[in-house]
Amino acid sequence: MFDIKTLTAPILLAPMAGGFNTPALAAAVANAGGVGSFGFAYTSAEAIAQTLNTTAGLTSGALNANFFVFPKVSSPPAERVDDAIAALDALTRALDVAVDLTTDPPSVPYVPDLALQLEPIWQHRPSLITFHFGLPEPWILDKAKGLGMSVGVTATCLAEAQAIAAAGADFVIAQGWEAGGHRGQFASTEIDTQLPVLALVSSLTQTLPIPVVAAGGLMTGTDIANALAVGASAVQLGTAFLLCDETGIAAAHRLFLEQEKQRQTVYTTAFSGRPARGLRNRFIDAMSGQPILPFPLQNTLTGALRRWASQVGDMEYQSVWAGTEVSAIRSMPAATLVQTLLSELSLELRRADSP
Repeated sequence: MFDIKTLTAPILLAPMAGGFNTPALAAAVANAGGVGSFGFAYTSAEAIAQTLNTTAGLTSGALNANFFVFPKVSSPPAERVDDAIAALDALTRALDVAVDLTTDPPSVPYVPDLALQLEPIWQHRPSLITFHFGLPEPWILDKAKGLGMSVGVTATCLAEAQAIAAAGADFVIAQGWEAGGHRGQFASTEIDTQLPVLALVSSLTQTLPIPVVAAGGLMTGTDIANALAVGASAVQLGTAFLLCDETGIAAAHRLFLEQEKQRQTVYTTAFSGRPARGLRNRFIDAMSGQPILPFPLQNTLTGALRRWASQVGDMEYQSVWAGTEVSAIRSMPAATLVQTLLSELSLELRRADSP
């Protein structure tokens, strides 16, 4: 079974859903000694199989397949759906664009079938399989471990991490408050402690019997050194890789990150119905205080608007997920970034060892 502690480069590419993590990007990170990842949150089994087949031809290194553990969602009252649609209609009328929001009404089933998504995973057997938003059913953990895969689950607090360890997972991904994208908080956790990554990692490593991977706002080798110093076995970086050459990012999205990386990042439920951190834009501001459907129904509802924004290159109405330290983002090939991070890490470790 794969051991996080044996990585040549203690770096996991964050499993960013939405096409950012291409086979070329994942393979580049894996070939550099880290872990290449895919975010398969909404991906069909057929597409997952195709992605893993393609990537297998590019690397024999460690790969991670990540999935959402979607909450059970019941149908909201019709008037609530109508109110949420009306809020988006008002926004598009103000934009004076023709976006038909009725093309994406939420409908049953609201979430993908995880068991079906996992079928190609049992065949391809990546080194790691990870989960976000909660624990998968016990049979999933048992089967993954039985097939030799190392299992990790995201935690945002000690209680979640303890549940992960008790369930038999092999490692915990400690997601600090600084992390971009969706907050991995369990549905059962009522209060978000909002711990920064180093404080969270320190708390978990003093308590858990399994390795901890630090995630959230980590952009440089110095950041990695700081995480390792408080007990992390490795780190997970997402925003740091967004401008790499191999990333599947649209030209307008890339330009927006390059030109607007000094913007504030905020948590918003406006795009998906669940808290996620990204660059503040006009859509987030316009939806403040407006009716929003629960996750992932809101994600479905905003799909037409987000596709329009992508087609016309208007990132003010698209989700631009990024961590708090996005201003430190760098543009280069992924392998070069990994080597740069390792060089910075080595320098920092030498400084720490010098009298």
